[in-house]
Amino acid sequence: MARGVALRCCRCCNGRKSSIYSSSIARVSLSFSPKTLFASFPIQPRRQNFSRLFCNIASVPDETKYKEVFNRRMAMAGLKPHHRIALGVSGGPDSMALCVLTAKWKTEGLSGVNKTDGFIDGLVAVIVDHGLRQESKDEAQLVSSRVSEMGIRCEIARCDWVNGRPKQGHLQEAARDMRYQMISSVCFRQQIGVLLIAHHADDQAELFILRLSRGSGVLGLAGTSFASEIFSQDLELDLKHMKNRSILLVRPLLDLWKEDMYKICQWGRQDWVEDPTNLSQLFARNRIRTSIGNLHSGTFKSELQAVISECRRTRSFVDKVCTDLINQTVTVTDKGYAVLDLERLNPTEVKDICLSKYLTAVLQFISQRQRPIRGNTLKLLLNYIRAIPCRTSLTAAGCYLSPAPGSKGTKVIVSCFLNGSLPSKTEISNICFNEARKRLTSDDPGQIISAAKKISDQNRVFDVQFLDVASESVLSKARELNLLSESTYTTIGLLQRDETNRFITKKEDNKSVDESEDHGTNITSSSNKLHLLPGKDLYFMNRFLIRWALSKHQCDEAQCDEARCGKCPVRTAKSMEVRHMVESDWLYLSEVSRSSNRNHSTSSSHKALKSLKSIPAAARRSFPVLVNDCGLLLSVPAIGFSYCPCLKASTVFLPRVPLGGGFSSFL
Repeated sequence: MARGVALRCCRCCNGRKSSIYSSSIARVSLSFSPKTLFASFPIQPRRQNFSRLFCNIASVPDETKYKEVFNRRMAMAGLKPHHRIALGVSGGPDSMALCVLTAKWKTEGLSGVNKTDGFIDGLVAVIVDHGLRQESKDEAQLVSSRVSEMGIRCEIARCDWVNGRPKQGHLQEAARDMRYQMISSVCFRQQIGVLLIAHHADDQAELFILRLSRGSGVLGLAGTSFASEIFSQDLELDLKHMKNRSILLVRPLLDLWKEDMYKICQWGRQDWVEDPTNLSQLFARNRIRTSIGNLHSGTFKSELQAVISECRRTRSFVDKVCTDLINQTVTVTDKGYAVLDLERLNPTEVKDICLSKYLTAVLQFISQRQRPIRGNTLKLLLNYIRAIPCRTSLTAAGCYLSPAPGSKGTKVIVSCFLNGSLPSKTEISNICFNEARKRLTSDDPGQIISAAKKISDQNRVFDVQFLDVASESVLSKARELNLLSESTYTTIGLLQRDETNRFITKKEDNKSVDESEDHGTNITSSSNKLHLLPGKDLYFMNRFLIRWALSKHQCDEAQCDEARCGKCPVRTAKSMEVRHMVESDWLYLSEVSRSSNRNHSTSSSHKALKSLKSIPAAARRSFPVLVNDCGLLLSVPAIGFSYCPCLKASTVFLPRVPLGGGFSSFL
């Protein structure tokens, strides 16, 4: 393992300066042996043994260009220096450059920005210790020390891999997901509404090649958004608006390249770390990064960037069309299902790419599963929605589509489809909110997003070139439009083919393993039953907020038979099991409603059945119900059924992610 050393200038092992970056930029090569490094450069005793290399550079480039680019991007996101902002920081050159630019923007944007204890107000760096390497804790402490010296408060978030270390093949993906989860948790806890991430133009180029090799369409080739809303895995309730709170994630460095990150660190006189795992050829992004870096061509990057920009223009156009279609044709009910008006939609006149995005948005919202819909499933949905009048039903992507009763096939109901007795473990989570969150901060993301939307609307795209282009024809169309030269076209094709072949081989090798991992994801054992205590809240399936409590009044013997002997199943329940509704539940309600007893459960079930008849059977199955330890149905809050008048239960349809996935901008 390489030990922590301070480097003034590094050369590759063959003695030549790197042609990928400017000659004034230091580049670290792991082909140095520890002894060579120690012989050439002084060791700073205060640093621990790390598997990352720590670097710094002496010369200072012109700073004006970078400040102007950064300031323009921050304005496009609707951000101002007084807003409270978090930074995702790893200690690498990208995130350290982000720290330099944000600190400058904060302190120069407002005259006399207050400082408390030497730190810039409203700025926090979140450093995630993934805990996947022995020395990660010491590295996080060192990065925290460096960032703190810049006047930026730091918080180290340490990962707890409760299900064990992620497997090698999914390591980077799992680490990324955990990183966002940890950073967003810090933001919600500290009521910070904006998160900056240091993705840059090289990251977009790598992602383009990666997605091209996986067969992504134009929307996927647009890369990551410039700004987007992200939502907590648990419910962070905005009590004023009764919706899940969000964080605005902004990537203000997308106009800059990797070499610019090093130059910004030079200007800010900041050290950074190089993580050796970023050089491992086991990971696809690393292989693509290495291949692009070896091209030594500025023309290649500029032409590739032009193609990505056109994809992003197309994505912006499609997103706008999709938003308009949703507003005009989708009605969401408080029972958790949606109704699509096919006459207003006129799907035969909507282009495939726009209709696909529209259907994906609706189905992801109803199922609350943010998975892409591709291939045969998407083709099936397109054919189904264009067959007017609609006369059949369809199950796809966790949803059940069926003709709306009485609409003569001109409207389609989209409801959540559940084929098991209990939801997946990942679809049950506890609500996370407290009384302090009733007070909204002055820089609420909603206000910032409104400003960003105005800017986005002012830059609305009307003329796009890739609207009718299939994924396999993107490069050909780009060459036809003179966005790509013949040499760049050929090079991208070679990179795509190489990574595609690797992907197919790996997919075949892991097929049997992946298939075995898909089994047993549903909760079936009694030990996994979900119980809710009285007076507590539960967020169920990312869709319903549910609560139950006992009324202050005693059970009325005339209304509850068991009350006569003091054994009311509601009063005696210390907790209640929460599950989703099954067919036997409405059969039970029907049986109780026919009872000769004129008690509360009889009258309540009669009213509930009337309400139930107007709700599609598929939509009923997603309703949360409360049962006791013996399996007795005590309440279906969505339709007003309660077994005893002493039970007060409520449920609210409160999706974790809103229809359309929240705000996003690809400017």
